[in-house]
Amino acid sequence: MQDLLQNLMDSASRRAEYADARFVRTRAERLSTRNGGLDRLDSHESEGIGVRVRIGGAWGFAAARGTSRRDAEAALDRALALGAAQPAAIGAALAPEPPARGSWESPVRRDPFAVPLEDKLAVLWAIDKELRTEPGVNLTLAHFQALGVEKLFASTEGALCEQRTTECGGGMAAVAVAGDESQIRSYPASHGGSVAQAGYEHFLGLDLPGAASRLSSEAVALLRAPACPPGRTTLILAGEQLGLQVHESVGHAVELDRVLGREASYAGTSFVPPDGIGSLRFGSELVSVTADATTGGGLGTYRWDDEGVEGRPVPIVGQGVLTGFLSSRETAAEIGLERSSGCMRAEGFARQPIVRMTNVNLEPGEAGTLDDLIADTKDGLLIATNRSWSIDNRRLHFQFEGEAAWEIENGRRGRLLRNPSYAGLTPEFWASCDAVCSKSDWELISLLDCGKGEPGQVMRVSHGSAPARFRNVQVGLA
Repeated sequence: MQDLLQNLMDSASRRAEYADARFVRTRAERLSTRNGGLDRLDSHESEGIGVRVRIGGAWGFAAARGTSRRDAEAALDRALALGAAQPAAIGAALAPEPPARGSWESPVRRDPFAVPLEDKLAVLWAIDKELRTEPGVNLTLAHFQALGVEKLFASTEGALCEQRTTECGGGMAAVAVAGDESQIRSYPASHGGSVAQAGYEHFLGLDLPGAASRLSSEAVALLRAPACPPGRTTLILAGEQLGLQVHESVGHAVELDRVLGREASYAGTSFVPPDGIGSLRFGSELVSVTADATTGGGLGTYRWDDEGVEGRPVPIVGQGVLTGFLSSRETAAEIGLERSSGCMRAEGFARQPIVRMTNVNLEPGEAGTLDDLIADTKDGLLIATNRSWSIDNRRLHFQFEGEAAWEIENGRRGRLLRNPSYAGLTPEFWASCDAVCSKSDWELISLLDCGKGEPGQVMRVSHGSAPARFRNVQVGLA
């Protein structure tokens, strides 16, 4: 395969100003149970080659399934024809980058694909059994997934690198229904549970059977819990809810293709201006955010992105001020940045790389543990698990709903509340942050279904954070 990609690049170098090729092999497995029965057993593999060329500043892309030399050469010919047919793009050249060379593999202690199917299903059955011990639970769900991706990248600039990643994880949910009221509790998070770049050890380490009974009890208790009262209050966000807040209102807002208007027809734009580095006030001085493709275990972790730029920590917000963007070589050069931030990613071989998030992380503060933060909060709410969200196409006005909230009274966690929601304006919300917990409480959450691009691509990302406190937040309906 190395010889094939290098031969493609030799041919492309005579006909294009730049070209790259990616061979991608993907293996995926998904298992789930529903109310004690097997709900899903899905396993599939794919492999192919994607070829990208740049002619007169315009891009052409084509892909071929499989590993046939003839099909790969035909894909190159199609990409060259598409590039030549585009209007010439007069603009900046690609930001310089040393050719990527070498290999990298994510650490795995136990290959999830080598674990017998019976063993994985036995864990799901055990989870489901524990979820159904609580009277009043109407629906129980447990799921497992694993993903293995092998990539080989070559370019006309001399890049030749390969990397292999393995992801594994899962989660569960319990649904309780009474009349026309339904409540759900998910663990360790909604929207796919917890998945990390790791082996089967990560799935077992979640100890889902051990948390199942408590989860079901909370789902039933939510049916009787009072509704979250509307008004302005102090809000503590933790876990998945804080990670999703970072994802939607920070990560997407600093994607440079959005900022430059190139995603306006589908994914939207951004309130962040392209000349905002060093001047745009994004939040309080306690808010620092880093895009870091080197974070251990993250779903946005890699040695090189899909145009061969080496991943590294890139400051995005420093002490509340915009310090960087998620960029490609092309968009970085367009606004005068010296280097791409290494954020070009593609879903499989058949999609062209676009600017996507790496692990966009809220840096820890000095507020101690979550218990310390609650003790330091006279009155407020704690939300940790997301149920739904909405945000405008400029990443400015948002509303989130949690699965559950806990009332905070006189520094103590109090009663459970159902149907909590909150809303805000991105820079005002982050400006209201007056405390972030310490490194001891910092953790990664995973998001498995981030959509963007035309044609659409789904990407998997992680976000690290420690619980944070926000003052004077609108909760419930205004």
